Amino acid sequence: MLIVDAHQDLAWNMLSFGRDYTRAAAETRRLEVGTDIPLWVGDALLGWPDFQRGRVAVVFATLFAAPERRRAGPWERLVYQTPLEANRLYWQQVDVYHRLVDNHPDHFRLILRKEDLRAVLEDWEQNKAHSQVSEEEEIPEQGSPVGLVLLMEGAEGVRAPAELDEWWEAGIRILAPAWAGNQYCGGTREPGPLTPLGFQLLEQMAVLGMGLDLSHMDEKAALQALDRYPGPLLASHSNPQALRKGSDSNRHLTGRVLRGLLERDGVVGIVPYNLFLNVDWKKGAPRHMASLADVAAHIDYVCQVAGDAQHVGLGSDFDGGFGLQSTPTGIDTIADLQNLAPILTDMGYSEDDIAAIFGQNWIRILQDILPGL
Repeated sequence: MLIVDAHQDLAWNMLSFGRDYTRAAAETRRLEVGTDIPLWVGDALLGWPDFQRGRVAVVFATLFAAPERRRAGPWERLVYQTPLEANRLYWQQVDVYHRLVDNHPDHFRLILRKEDLRAVLEDWEQNKAHSQVSEEEEIPEQGSPVGLVLLMEGAEGVRAPAELDEWWEAGIRILAPAWAGNQYCGGTREPGPLTPLGFQLLEQMAVLGMGLDLSHMDEKAALQALDRYPGPLLASHSNPQALRKGSDSNRHLTGRVLRGLLERDGVVGIVPYNLFLNVDWKKGAPRHMASLADVAAHIDYVCQVAGDAQHVGLGSDFDGGFGLQSTPTGIDTIADLQNLAPILTDMGYSEDDIAAIFGQNWIRILQDILPGL
């Protein structure tokens, strides 16, 4: 089954560590042996050959930079102190994606319109030979370009709502107003509602038809957005707070936000990150404290609240500041997300349900977001 992954920080990794995502994750790991990169962010999970093996056809590829006050360590390069600095970093990442697809058209393709999405999916359906690629083969002889949908994570790069037209023209189709708190709204570890400027941002997003990603938004801001935003809604990489008993983090979807998102026909992307799956897990703890069964449990929770399998998907956030060491047992690369299928089957999910969870639900949202015919 085809997979759509709703969250990958590809440009951030390319600029921060020089990772080349035309390579297999195993090759990236080999090249990083003896460096500090695995200590900072863990071993890589992503690479084009792994996308082929896992039938990962579409990725929501992010623009991301952190405010200086949230710098994870001296190694983190993409940080800003002012909106002007954020603006420059985000435009740099737009350029990275455009160069990636220009230099490697057989590997990656930008999805800007419905026609682009249709072409990518048709290519994958017509070319199934890549699903037989062996794990030892670094670059498959046959494969399909991975479609990239550009998602801005944290709106600090948008200095004023009027600038959104430029970002739309550059290919941004989904915007998550928050990461940390900013001039638009409260975010992770920095609570607060939408600001007056935040409401203006939503108004301009609606004019353009952008998708609104509630991930990282504080509950107050997310509830306001659910009430005010008329366009497509999603949470690209967010897990339900209800399954994180004992956590007081505002990073996850509260019951009110989750129900509001489902009522608006939104989709939630579950993150296979041990810290989000087991509140007792800490960095450096054994991987086996979480498993793919826990990922399936988070998927199932959303399905039970929704009453169907039409409102949940995958938003791996792989290589997004964590790597192999922080993922559940059963995962070596992104290709292993396919191993969720038998677990979900044993839980009673049909083949159509699993196809929806793996990709079709995100494709439905993209059909609402993308312009064209």
